[in-house]
Amino acid sequence: MQRRTFITGALSALAIALPSFAAQAAEVLVAVAANFTTPMQQIAADFEKETGHKAVLSFGATGKFYAQIVNGAPFDVFLSADASTPEKLENEGHVVAGSRFTYAVGTLTLWSAKPDFVDDKGEVLRSGDFRHLAIANPKTAPYGAAAIATLTKLQLLDAVQGRFVQGENIAQTLQFVSTGNAELGFVALSQVFKDGVITSGSAWVVPEELHDPIRQDAALLVRGKDNRAAAALLDYLKGEKAHAVIKSFGYGLE
Repeated sequence: MQRRTFITGALSALAIALPSFAAQAAEVLVAVAANFTTPMQQIAADFEKETGHKAVLSFGATGKFYAQIVNGAPFDVFLSADASTPEKLENEGHVVAGSRFTYAVGTLTLWSAKPDFVDDKGEVLRSGDFRHLAIANPKTAPYGAAAIATLTKLQLLDAVQGRFVQGENIAQTLQFVSTGNAELGFVALSQVFKDGVITSGSAWVVPEELHDPIRQDAALLVRGKDNRAAAALLDYLKGEKAHAVIKSFGYGLE
């Protein structure tokens, strides 16, 4: 009888605690740069387990998200593929002042789905032994802009631009290469890298001096200024658990 009373009391306490936890949980709508898709999916799952808050993720090109946010898209948090777009949004009154920070530093990579196709110095670009080169739209995707800067610095832009296959964002660019529609392409290292190794194909990690740093900034949008889940997610991104995931995909940290 005493044991039954104890179990009943414990279940009653749990029943009281669970609605309290649920009442505290909230939802945050997050616009995420396409290159950060896989890391953010993992981070969002860990975040929900740890806090109870749910992060609803949308992935796409940074430039397109800029246009959507300016036109009233209902996002609470923006994870950009660059630093300039969140800064511009803050100057225009769409970002909570002082909320911006760099959550990751991206790495541009020349990648092919074919093993041994891309050498470790990127000389395949000079050999011209390919028909198509995939890049993300440089007007809307920072990795595409970095690819153009790299080719310009290597004095190869004029020679290869007639072979471009342009992706709307870095995710579509990767798809062009992985499906064979382009023999090689400029992608984010995080898309083809996990735990210290290139996961498939062959790659050249582009030296940092060939383009401006790809600082990827997060920002709290004005719509999310009173959303506790939004504040919690941004805090989580600054923590050790999120940093471990970010580094495992080949990103740097400031």
